[in-house]
Amino acid sequence: MYKSPFADETIPAVSVYEFLFGDITEDELERIALVDGSSGAETTYRQLLGQINGIAGALSARGVAVGDVVGLLCPNLPIFASVFHGILRAGATATTINALYTPEEITTQLKDSGATFLFTISPMLAQAKAAASAAGIDDEHLIVIDGADGHPSLKDLLGEQAPAPEVSFDPATQVAVLPYSSGTTGVPKGVKLSHTNLVANVIQCKPVLDVERDDRVLALLPFFHIYGMTVLLNIALRKRARLVTMPKFDLAEFLRIIQDEECTYLFIAPPIAVALAKHPLIDAYDLSSVRAILSGAAPFDTALAQAVAKRLGTRVRQGYGMTEMSPVSHVIPPDRDDIPLGSIGVPIANIECKLVDVETGEEIAAPEADTNHGMSEPGELLVRGPNVMLGYLGQDEATRQTLDAEGFLHTGDIATIDSNGVFWIVDRLKELIKYKGYQVAPAELEALLLTHPGIADAAVVGSPDADGQEVPKAFVVLAPGAQLDEAGVMSFVAEHVAPHKKVRQVAFIDVVPKSSSGKILRKDLRGK
Repeated sequence: MYKSPFADETIPAVSVYEFLFGDITEDELERIALVDGSSGAETTYRQLLGQINGIAGALSARGVAVGDVVGLLCPNLPIFASVFHGILRAGATATTINALYTPEEITTQLKDSGATFLFTISPMLAQAKAAASAAGIDDEHLIVIDGADGHPSLKDLLGEQAPAPEVSFDPATQVAVLPYSSGTTGVPKGVKLSHTNLVANVIQCKPVLDVERDDRVLALLPFFHIYGMTVLLNIALRKRARLVTMPKFDLAEFLRIIQDEECTYLFIAPPIAVALAKHPLIDAYDLSSVRAILSGAAPFDTALAQAVAKRLGTRVRQGYGMTEMSPVSHVIPPDRDDIPLGSIGVPIANIECKLVDVETGEEIAAPEADTNHGMSEPGELLVRGPNVMLGYLGQDEATRQTLDAEGFLHTGDIATIDSNGVFWIVDRLKELIKYKGYQVAPAELEALLLTHPGIADAAVVGSPDADGQEVPKAFVVLAPGAQLDEAGVMSFVAEHVAPHKKVRQVAFIDVVPKSSSGKILRKDLRGK
C-alpha cells in the first residue's frame, strides 16, 4: 500500500454549491469570475451567483427536482459555469456532453442518462434538436441559452426571477454530475460522481495545485470533461481566481488570449505542449505572464516537458487522473523540482494506491533504493480515496470489474513506482503491444518520436505483420518542410531503444486522432 505524502484533508459533507460559494464575501462578489477570451466580456462573482440561483429557480419552477438529470451541450463560454452550477443548485444531476458529438452520440447519452431537459447554444441547435427529439425531449425542454424561436432562452429563465429552491440530499450519495468516459477502450459509460466526490477532489488538490485568487487561468480544456470541470472550473471558482474561457483551440488565438489577458496558469494536454515546444508562432507573442503549466489527460514525456519549460521560462508539472476519480489522483507538487517531469508525481492527499501484477494479481512491492535502478516491476495501478466514483450508471457488472470489494478503483493503467515514492505511467493495460513475448509501451515510443525535429506528432499501435504477429506501427505527422521517409523513422527509433521496441511499420498521416481531453484514439488507428 502506498499512501500520499500529504496529510489527510477533512472533507465536509456539503453540496458543491455550498462548498464553492457558501462563504463568499462582499469583497469577493465584486471580483471578476469569468472572462470571454474571444470578446473580453467579464462576469463578476455577483453576476455569476445571480445567474446560478436564477437558473436553479427556473428549473425548480418547471418541476426539476433532486435526482432529475439535465443535459448540457455547450463549449467553454462563461455561461457554461452559470448553467452547470445552476443545475446542481437545483438539486439535479448535470450530464455534460462533448461539444463535438454527432446527433447520434448526443442521443445515446441523453437516453442513457435519462435526461429530461437539455441546455445548448444556437450554433449547436441543429444537432441538439435532432438528439433531443430522438430522446423524447420536446422544444419546451430544450433551452437555447442565447435564444432561438420556439425554445426557452436563458433570458426567459432569468426574467422569471423564480427563487432558488430549498433542496436536501446526502452529498455523499447524490450524483452531482454524470460525465461519460471517453470510450477509447470500450462503450462510453455514465460515471456517477457525487457532490462529495467533487468537493473532495478540490480539497485534495490544495497542496499540489497552487491556483491563487490573483491568478488568471486559461480555460481551454473543455468544462464538459472532468479535467476542465474540476481542475479549471471548480478549483478556480473556489479560489476566487479569474477564468478566461476559450471555446475551441486555435494556436494563434490561444497565444493572443494568453498575451492580452495576461494569463498566469495554463492547464493543457500533451498535444498543446508539442505546439508550445516546437511551433515557430510561439515567438511572436509575449507569454511572460505565464507562471505555471500543468499537463494532464495523457502521458507527458520528460524531454517534451523540459522543452516547454525552457522555451517559456516557466514551471511545468504533470498530473494524472481519470473521470472515475473526479479526476485527480497524482501530481508533481509545485515545490518538487527533484521529481522527473515525465513521471506523474505522488498521490495527492487522502489517496491510497496499490500496484498489482497483471498476470498473477499479486501486489508489487516498492523497490529498495539500490535495486533494479530503484524502480519497481510494472503493475496495474489501483487507487482508493474520497474522490473515487460511486459506479457506472446502470452498469453493475462494469462497476464490479472496476471497483473491487475493498473500494480500490482498477485504473487499467500500467504503472511503476521508484524508490522515492514517485509514480510513472507505462501505458494502458489494453494498449500494451506484445512483440515476441515482450511488452512494448506505445507511449514510450511516441515520446521518443516527438523528440525528432521532423516529427510534429505521432501515435503507435500494435499491428499484425505478414506472419500475423503484433509489431509496433508508428503513425507519423511530419513537421512542415520535413523530409523523412519510413526508413528514416525506423532507424531513428532503432538508435534509441532495445531491439524488441523497434518500430517495424510506418504510416504518414495528416493528424493523429485524439479525444477532446487529448488522449490518442488508438482504436481509430488499429487496422489501418
